[in-house]
Amino acid sequence: MLAIKFKRIGKKHQPSFRVVVLEKRSKLGGRFVDDLGWLNPRSREFDVNKERAEHWLKVGAQATASVHNLFVRAGFVQSKKIQVHQKKSKKAVEEKGTSQEIKQETGGAAQI
Repeated sequence: MLAIKFKRIGKKHQPSFRVVVLEKRSKLGGRFVDDLGWLNPRSREFDVNKERAEHWLKVGAQATASVHNLFVRAGFVQSKKIQVHQKKSKKAVEEKGTSQEIKQETGGAAQI
């Protein structure tokens, strides 16, 4: 299955990304099928080849959540953005808080 992903390039602490089409399970450092464009997150600039992106989406390539959000921002895809980082539910936060309280009361690891 093909996927449209970001491939990180650039120096340390100066990220920039290539938008590439590659096999979903392949390594990002490996060969890619097609190069669609680039993104500079520091200046929020990007350039993506619209025709090639639409072609790969029609063929069946799946865009990652971050690439999908870039396509929505560029106007290629008419849908809502996907939440990349999910917020924790209140229930999960409360459970974590109670387990930390148990550890503090017992003076170390919680005994079960």
